[in-house]
Amino acid sequence: MNNRNYRLGFVWPGGGAEHDFYRFLEEIGDSIRLYISCTRVGGDGENDHDISALEQTARLDWLVEACQRLIPLDIDCVYWPCTSGSFVLGRHHAEIQTSVLATAAGVPAGSTSLAFIAALRHCGFTKVSILSTYPKPASDAFASFLNEFEIEVLRMKWLGAPSGWDAALFEPDYIIENIPSALHEDAEVLLIPDTAMPSMFSIEDFEQAAELPTFTANGVSMWNAMKLMGANAEIPNFGSLFAGKPDPR
Repeated sequence: MNNRNYRLGFVWPGGGAEHDFYRFLEEIGDSIRLYISCTRVGGDGENDHDISALEQTARLDWLVEACQRLIPLDIDCVYWPCTSGSFVLGRHHAEIQTSVLATAAGVPAGSTSLAFIAALRHCGFTKVSILSTYPKPASDAFASFLNEFEIEVLRMKWLGAPSGWDAALFEPDYIIENIPSALHEDAEVLLIPDTAMPSMFSIEDFEQAAELPTFTANGVSMWNAMKLMGANAEIPNFGSLFAGKPDPR
């Protein structure tokens, strides 16, 4: 990292993975300070991965409301680190979300779903396998979102977590156990969505199990946020995306 200190603002949907980001930023030297402003989410706390709940979570006014609390902190980037709340209404709405946040804060803005696209484009990958924490309807919505960017989903497995709080309890060994059944022989990369599930310190283990570059929601979010701020995003020991441009198997 260079000598500049960066200030990153999260419009945070909850779910239980905050420590994942704090630990990562400490690991790379604390040159990025993270501020979290919680947003409202749909559902009752036990079903926030339902499509109807996600459509509420995606509301622009709720995102802007949380974003406004970050403005006094002089942030360099505002980020919506929620995969499902950014893909559920499709590409157009995801792009509107980041546009509205950027306008509200006056700084670059990103979201996890669009970060997956940015990472795939950076690497030139168009054929993916998915290991999704979500129930089937939300998993299908993620696949449809990728299709809008001409990304081909060759195989997908869903683990059925009804909420982000449930996904946060998934242990790395459980994810590794399920990786083989999510893989397709022609896939160039494995995607593991859901920022509620801590993953930053497991990316290399996931890649070893998959024998493929593996992009997790938290990984692509931090990589993309660092890019948007102009920070150095080449970091060792956090998987092939942070190591540079990965090659397919």
